[in-house]
Amino acid sequence: MMEIMEGSHAVANAVRMCRPQVIAAYPITPQTHIVEALAEMVADCRLDAEYITVESEFSALSACLGASAAGSRVYSATTSQGLALMFEVCFNTAGLRLPVVMSIVNRALGAPLSIWNDQQDSIALRDSGWLQFYAEDNQEATDLHYVAYRVAEDRRVLLPAFVCFDGYILSHTYEPVEMLTEEQVDRYLPKYRPVHRLDSADPISIGLFASPDYYTEFRYQIDQAVKGSMQVIREAGRQFGEMFGRDYASPVEEYRMDDADCAIVAMGSICGTAKDAIDEMRKEGRKAGLLRIRTFRPFPAEEVRKALSGVSSVAVLDKNISLGSKGAVALEVRDALYGSGVPVLDYIIALGGRDVAKKDIKSVVDMAAAGKGDLFYGLREEVLR
Repeated sequence: MMEIMEGSHAVANAVRMCRPQVIAAYPITPQTHIVEALAEMVADCRLDAEYITVESEFSALSACLGASAAGSRVYSATTSQGLALMFEVCFNTAGLRLPVVMSIVNRALGAPLSIWNDQQDSIALRDSGWLQFYAEDNQEATDLHYVAYRVAEDRRVLLPAFVCFDGYILSHTYEPVEMLTEEQVDRYLPKYRPVHRLDSADPISIGLFASPDYYTEFRYQIDQAVKGSMQVIREAGRQFGEMFGRDYASPVEEYRMDDADCAIVAMGSICGTAKDAIDEMRKEGRKAGLLRIRTFRPFPAEEVRKALSGVSSVAVLDKNISLGSKGAVALEVRDALYGSGVPVLDYIIALGGRDVAKKDIKSVVDMAAAGKGDLFYGLREEVLR
């Protein structure tokens, strides 16, 4: 059924229908509306779950870790400084192979303090072992939670997952969203049956001390699980499309790429603006296209390499910065295209929520055509004086 809903409320309803048994979260802007809605659902008996009120984000994910280890399907949500406070537990959750699903309502990190959107928070955890999905709109933000649980809990994966969508731009915006019914979600997402769980009647040990003789092998297994999850993502996304008509089998989306000369590469809601700009440029005879990355971890190098093989230049829009280097997406794209001869130019854009208009996308394409890139786009020189 199609409904006009705030993005946060659509996500909260999707999470409800995934039937988590334990929810632990700490409210932080702009994530708060999700956990407020879930707390209300639990209080009104619309969701049979234990909602744990905690004193911090560190405690929130710690509670989720413990509940997952005990065999429960769990959920949390956070953003920005809250995710930073979870840093230690994020690594532990992945290392213990616990399929926690967490919404990341992307927001800039301090200092200086900013409550507006960029993707620095989740990108900063790209090496933690969590799967990372990035939504363009609220329909996708909603659907990706079903897919994330399906993939994370698959015994071939057993890894936690971030579902990332842009703060305010999506979380606080009302859009048409086609919501599934509980019966449809139950058909797609099976009841959670943990592979391993802590049980006093059948005791096991997890998270033990690892000496140098064994630590490398543990990290290798996590690395292989992340890489191997791509096949499971394709399977889960394809089945979702077969059942509900929205196909997420591919970790990327190509937009007007068939004859593109310059390809824009980006993640998240900025891709909607990029598509509108591309449509206008096409009317002007300028052959630009978009490659949108939906799955950042595992990184879809094969799909990226194939999609960008015929273009003359690549302009990456990075809403993050690996300080002292480049944006994280550009670094991955350059690695995927190594040896191809296709120039990959990076544009650090929209940090701290700075607005991006169609004219800015067109300007980036012009700069890429001239070979000018690897810069902070729209830098205000007068502020730096």
